[in-house]
Amino acid sequence: MNIEPLLDALGLQEDAARALADELRTRITDLQGRLREAETHLEHLAITRRTVTALADRIPTRSASPGLPDHPDYPRILNVCNEADRPLRARNICEALDHELLPKNIEGTRAKLKRLVKLGVLTEVDTGSFTTK
Repeated sequence: MNIEPLLDALGLQEDAARALADELRTRITDLQGRLREAETHLEHLAITRRTVTALADRIPTRSASPGLPDHPDYPRILNVCNEADRPLRARNICEALDHELLPKNIEGTRAKLKRLVKLGVLTEVDTGSFTTK
């Protein structure tokens, strides 16, 4: 009996199984690397959550001045106006807030100043000059 063809067929099947096993090992290695990255990211998120939770009691729940819009510039604008000894223009306030003196920043600040006038927090003494009441 000639078993040569049978051995050749077995050899082909072994080669195919070996190739499949090698491919699966490569995919497993890749997946293990991605899993490590995902676990590291999860650890960082957990640390961030703990930090934010620990700091939450230090963060004020509302702005120091009730009735102000929820934007970080409004309390800062009020501080600048309160410390000033004269009426200020939008450009002066931009400088005090360390905003870049671009037209969009000056106009945005002017809009915030006008809103504070409408809310009764500031007064516009002359066109474009603002002071606290």
